[in-house]
Amino acid sequence: MTLETWVLYLVAVTGLAFAPGPNGLLALSHGALYGRKKTLPTILGGVTGFMGVIAISMFGIGSLMMASAHVLSLLKWIGGAYLVYLGIQLWRSPTITLETTSANDLGNTARFRQGLLAAIANPKVILFFGAFLPQFMTPETSLLAQFIILAATFAVVEFSVEFFVACIAHQLRPWLQKSGQRFNRGCGSVFALLGASLPLSQ
Repeated sequence: MTLETWVLYLVAVTGLAFAPGPNGLLALSHGALYGRKKTLPTILGGVTGFMGVIAISMFGIGSLMMASAHVLSLLKWIGGAYLVYLGIQLWRSPTITLETTSANDLGNTARFRQGLLAAIANPKVILFFGAFLPQFMTPETSLLAQFIILAATFAVVEFSVEFFVACIAHQLRPWLQKSGQRFNRGCGSVFALLGASLPLSQ
């Protein structure tokens, strides 16, 4: 992986981490309910789940790549179309709201489990990474090396963003309730632009 490709991936996963999703919302709600320190197990559970999903996606893709060199190119076009679709869905999604009906504290294990399940319970997550990761993979480079770079980069970015969200949860809540629609549309536009442009890049 070239430095330019890694920088593009870093920008893409940063946008992905900031996009609305179950784990971000969970970090936001737990940050508001329990504070940033008690939200760390929630975030670590989510990152662990995402690492597992990335591994499943990448090594499944790797097997296909070994079968045919043209599979990667095909996956990029299919993945690009899927990213455009997700962008459209995100653009049309309603404003994010938070409902905190109970302030009962959860243990560290329970918060970790909630973060883990939020990352792996939705089958669309595997489909997303299956569409997203091929944009930055090359058949000439070791799959294990690519996994370490891509997964570690995503884990650091996802952890940092979710912890940031947890830290400012109380201040972020009114803004999301007021401007969530514009936020959704901005993130949706980023996904659509990535989906349209990445399959054309070398």
